Amino acid sequence: MTQTYDLIIKGGEVVNHAGRGRADVGVINGKIAKIGDLGTASAGETVDAAGLHVLPGVIDSQVHFREPGLEWKEDLETGSRCAVLGGVTAVFEMPNTNPTTSDPDTLLDKLKRAERMHCDHAFYAGATNENADILPVMERMTGCCGVKVFMGASTGDLLVKDDAGVERVLKAIKRRAAFHSEDEYRLEERRKLAVDGDWTSHEIVRDAEAAIMSTRRLVRLARKTGKRIHVLHISTAEEVDFLQSHRDIASCEVTPQHLTLESPDCYDRLKAYAQMNPPIRGAKHRLALWRGLDQGLFDVLGSDHAPHTKEEKARPYPQSPSGMPGVQTLVPVMLNHVAEGRLSLERFVDLTSHGAQRIFGIAGKGRMATGWDADFTLVDLKAKRTITNDWNASKCGWTPFAGMDVTGWPMATIIRGRTVMRDDEIVAPSTGKPVHFMETLPEEA
Repeated sequence: MTQTYDLIIKGGEVVNHAGRGRADVGVINGKIAKIGDLGTASAGETVDAAGLHVLPGVIDSQVHFREPGLEWKEDLETGSRCAVLGGVTAVFEMPNTNPTTSDPDTLLDKLKRAERMHCDHAFYAGATNENADILPVMERMTGCCGVKVFMGASTGDLLVKDDAGVERVLKAIKRRAAFHSEDEYRLEERRKLAVDGDWTSHEIVRDAEAAIMSTRRLVRLARKTGKRIHVLHISTAEEVDFLQSHRDIASCEVTPQHLTLESPDCYDRLKAYAQMNPPIRGAKHRLALWRGLDQGLFDVLGSDHAPHTKEEKARPYPQSPSGMPGVQTLVPVMLNHVAEGRLSLERFVDLTSHGAQRIFGIAGKGRMATGWDADFTLVDLKAKRTITNDWNASKCGWTPFAGMDVTGWPMATIIRGRTVMRDDEIVAPSTGKPVHFMETLPEEA
């Protein structure tokens, strides 16, 4: 009897935990039902993937979509539009909105607003100096990917800068917590070093020592409390060397912009559009990040998508805000590194799907295997394109990678068996749903 599928992705080069090879993928009820030769099977929909590589759906575990309170920069609908146009099937969104996502009601509000999103999603609970007692409740809520702690001030009002506050948060929670690791005390001392109108002074104010000081403190507190930590957007050679010895408790992230851009050139060329926290740094640090990536240090790639308007970025430094869009450019920028031989496609898959599933304990996503969610990113590794501001769907209307010629492009985004993007166009209405996690799976009724 011929098997009938809801969807068959036919004739692509499948890349997953088993390696890579030509295969069809059959989907039933939003789940992967079979990987292999489905030449005699029928389906309600067939996607011709000839000439394309079929990857597990890309997961971006660090985005700032700015809703509620900052919707002139971005909102959940437009941010998720960027995601699916860039081949991203799920995002983890940050809590530094207005109001902050720091109590159960604000998390529930975001989940309700997220019904407009095109991709699947989860939200971080933001830690403060006052809410440690409710973080255990929040981290167990459906759609919560964990707790986020800012040890150094960035966009928004969330900040836990002292050891006692960080220890209080770690003692309260059970899941892995994510950290923006810059030492606020050192940042406060060095803000006077900002030179008006000179963006090259940004990496002097927020220097490498501020990052490694904070990360050393953080690891010590994690060991003291026996808790797991995730260090976001690593930017220094010192952190690469230090974290190699603490892999038992510390996972870590690297961003495409820290791997691709380099000071002082990026500040001379892009001015405020290159400004982010922690800063883009010089060649020594960028090369160390690639060394860490090659040695298996990094678990995930996160875009740290954090848009601001052109008008906001037009302010002179240091009045200009830190942050740049990135969820839509993550895949093409990193596939260009694949094309240029800096990164294998298998390592790219590990950083964008397997890694997030492993360290956050995602239930049913992040792996291409039977029984798992039918999330796929279809890419053309030979496609030559130029990234432009017009292609970027963010409300901010710009990307620091505008004008960059790349080889490798996302051609389709499929979420739970539903084709959402094809050939640079969104082809289905928003049907994003909360991501589930193994530590918080809902009990059967």
